[in-house]
Amino acid sequence: MTDRRKFRLIASLSAVAVVAAGTAAVALAANNGDPAPLGAFVPIEQVGKNVVDPKVGKNGAAGVFTVDCGTNEQGKFSADNPVAQPGLKHGAQHVHDFVGNLSISAESTDESLLDSETTCRNGDRSSYFWPVVRINPKANPQDVGSNPDKVKENGPGEVACPGVAERLPAVPQRVRDEIIRNLQQLAQQLREANDRVSRAQNPADPNFVNNTVLGPLRDKRAATLDRIANALARSSRKPNLKPLADCDLRWGHGHGGGGHGEHSSKPRKFAAEGVLQQAEQNNAEQNDAATPTIKCPSVRGALDGVPDQALDEVDNNLDLLDKQIAEANQRLVTTKGQGGANFIDNAILGPLKDKRVATLDRIAIAIGRNGEKPQGLDRLAKCGLNDNGEGENNNGGNNNGNNGNGNGNGNNNGGNNNGATTTTPPAATTTAAPPLAAPTGKNLELVGNNGKIVRPAQVKIEYRGNATSKVTGMPQFLKMVTGDAKPTSRGPANARATWTCGGFEDRLSDKYVVCPNGSKVMRVHDFPGCWDGQNADSANHRDHVRFADKQTGACPQGFKAIPQLRISISYNISRDVQQKGQYQLDAFPEENHNPFSDHNDFANVNSDQTMAKIVKCVNDGRKCS
Repeated sequence: MTDRRKFRLIASLSAVAVVAAGTAAVALAANNGDPAPLGAFVPIEQVGKNVVDPKVGKNGAAGVFTVDCGTNEQGKFSADNPVAQPGLKHGAQHVHDFVGNLSISAESTDESLLDSETTCRNGDRSSYFWPVVRINPKANPQDVGSNPDKVKENGPGEVACPGVAERLPAVPQRVRDEIIRNLQQLAQQLREANDRVSRAQNPADPNFVNNTVLGPLRDKRAATLDRIANALARSSRKPNLKPLADCDLRWGHGHGGGGHGEHSSKPRKFAAEGVLQQAEQNNAEQNDAATPTIKCPSVRGALDGVPDQALDEVDNNLDLLDKQIAEANQRLVTTKGQGGANFIDNAILGPLKDKRVATLDRIAIAIGRNGEKPQGLDRLAKCGLNDNGEGENNNGGNNNGNNGNGNGNGNNNGGNNNGATTTTPPAATTTAAPPLAAPTGKNLELVGNNGKIVRPAQVKIEYRGNATSKVTGMPQFLKMVTGDAKPTSRGPANARATWTCGGFEDRLSDKYVVCPNGSKVMRVHDFPGCWDGQNADSANHRDHVRFADKQTGACPQGFKAIPQLRISISYNISRDVQQKGQYQLDAFPEENHNPFSDHNDFANVNSDQTMAKIVKCVNDGRKCS
């Protein structure tokens, strides 16, 4: 068996979990994550040339449009993945560097991204994000790994799905019962999937994960989500719910190495609380703190069906609430390190509450003109930060319908909706994933991802052409992923080699690289360059885009060429650290810093005007910025 295949199969669990009766399972931060084994490192000179650049034909497009979005100087670090795991806070279980859009979080809507500030010099509001690289001085030459049997010893995995009720527009009264039935069906599907995992003999086998659990669950959810969308379309706008179909199988909930071993019914408080207080003593560390995000009580879950006459007005105000949260999230980034201990309360959370009070009042008045006016919505105005206990986002009991499934997800049951008077809101019939820990400490460590984060020396973002045809513009809000964060449990089909060194970009490795003196460690992420011409996202976040043929550069039949995104990230890492195997990628617990789990995500928020400039530059064969 090759080292590459062995490393994909041998992954350690380095997280701690708690399963308490009536509470959600919570992954806690780890003290010391296991380092990547030295067998996962290779001198770049030993990697053969393997990058193929198809020759550009007479009908092709050879231009390159470069965007400068910086190297995350603003310090926007987060364990959210808004593209692959919408709505799941800290769902990545590892930390990402974010550049571009400053307001994006797991709970962002497309519309909320439009008003964001950006780190990109040309005004591009797109979001580009990837796992951070760390230096771990506790590196050990011993190959400390796991295998499917050890995964099984640590107990079954846990299926987590994006919440649906909180992503819906206002629910009309006349389809309310139909929506509730379908939300109940989603809850039942999740229970059945978790039951299947709990009874599996080999729950970490990729064939089982993909073909028996996540694949069938995605198909069932897609059909149910389509029924919900069609029901809503009979009275109001039809939402795009496809991106909510894909679920994940979480690992790292056993007794794996490096954890605290303590029990709690809530996630660990967000690290930024302490870091913000330390800012007065050490401003230099402030920009290396994880960026907290705003946490507000559910409003959609508190509305018991909306009269048809009020739908547009209520929807507009719900969208406004989303934008207010996005604006506050952005302020958390741009004001990092400012003021004292009460700055966030006085400058961000206080004004946000005032805005929400006014917006909630408008929602209540709009509904009251044509039906019974909801009472107590103003109690949903107060927000807090992530998991620090303020602004509890109870979503009207968003964990309901799950009692008795053995994973503790049945609590809340709509019993605490922050005082708002409702009957049975739609949110009370769906499920939310158990909370996960936020990054902790000045190094933002969690679930085995430890050591000091290495800030990139350079990030080059390029939109490139196609060898056989001209490109057409990307649709706004196109979402894409490249690589696979879970090649061990999901299989290697979508994983990609990304590692190389400066001056050796003609070869890419699926191992960490050791570079010659004077050469930077690099990661090169190529995104798909072919689009189906219709969908901005898909149920698995992949089917709407394809890679061009490696040899010819042509897009598959039924797909059209779009500007092909390439992100190249360079790091200054000493050769001594490289040779000792002391740098490693943040990853899911079961991947044990597997270099083949490298990945990158993108949400296109370019304006139509900017995308037109990109297309013209690429099709004209020019180099632009």
